[in-house]
Amino acid sequence: MTARLAPTNATSSGVRLDPKVIKSLRRRKNGPGLVFLLQWGLVLTSTGWLVWSAMGTEWVWLAMLVHGGMLTLPAYALSHETAHGTAYRARWLNETVLWFSSILYMEEPLHRRYTHTNHHTYTWHQNLDSQMPFDLPMTLRIWVLEIAGLSLLRYHIVQLVRMACAQYSPMIRKVVPQDELSRLTRNARIFTLLYALIATAIFLGHTWLLWFLVIPRLLGGPVMQYFTILQHAEAAVNSPSILDTTRSFDTNWLGRVLYMNMNYHVEHHLYPNVPFFSLPVLGHEVASQIPEPDPGLWRTNLELVSVVLRRSWGKNTRARTIRQAPQMITEGVVTPISKATM
Repeated sequence: MTARLAPTNATSSGVRLDPKVIKSLRRRKNGPGLVFLLQWGLVLTSTGWLVWSAMGTEWVWLAMLVHGGMLTLPAYALSHETAHGTAYRARWLNETVLWFSSILYMEEPLHRRYTHTNHHTYTWHQNLDSQMPFDLPMTLRIWVLEIAGLSLLRYHIVQLVRMACAQYSPMIRKVVPQDELSRLTRNARIFTLLYALIATAIFLGHTWLLWFLVIPRLLGGPVMQYFTILQHAEAAVNSPSILDTTRSFDTNWLGRVLYMNMNYHVEHHLYPNVPFFSLPVLGHEVASQIPEPDPGLWRTNLELVSVVLRRSWGKNTRARTIRQAPQMITEGVVTPISKATM
């Protein structure tokens, strides 16, 4: 096996930790994930009250945006953590929450798990990573579609319909075991039926679903993308090292809670079996072996926008404050590097 095809993780990245430390950090617990569910429920109750209070006023859209952000970002984070099987020690609890969160995130659970496992195995490798959401280098048009959540939403809807019809893309056949395809189709049909029932209920007059679920989910897409777009944007393609392909960034306590510590993204890719609640400790343990995190959620996003704008104008795109792969520094006509797999 060549270095390029080797699984991308701590070993391929030259990061080493005491096996006893890793064993301790990998220990799973039910408590932190249950606390997260409780906190999330309280937050959604509060933001749902905001929506209810603002009904009939122009403030309802702002309330739905806040509610949508609190709905969508944690749904993504929880779907991701349960897809890894690290959110809870009890398997039944992990799988139950995976289903619930995946319904909100709008991705069938087995597809979520297997494509994401492949993403960790071949992180940011051209034509191998099944979760490369955009063409590289990123242009302004790509950035707009990504940050709006439109590209991801379209991908999830198309894949759900295709899987419900037992039609599988070459990538799905590659990453999902053959004996799981029938379950994939069954689950996709359940999801499709559920979404159809929600649409029917709204049509029959249950408009609360529109104001408290559907519209907030759409408005929350950009909030989610504001976090997730930073994971690999402007990173190196086809490198065996997670240090080249992945970005960690600083954020405040609220961002860390809602995102389930996925701002520690380099650390997560180095050791994907470490649960979310242990990632800050893991970050401390590997701090001397990995790059410093980029300087904050807002600042990193602003720098990314600056890079994308300069690329669209044909100007030099060297980033001033965030990590950027040399191959992503462009000027003039942009030469495509890789195509999206989503």
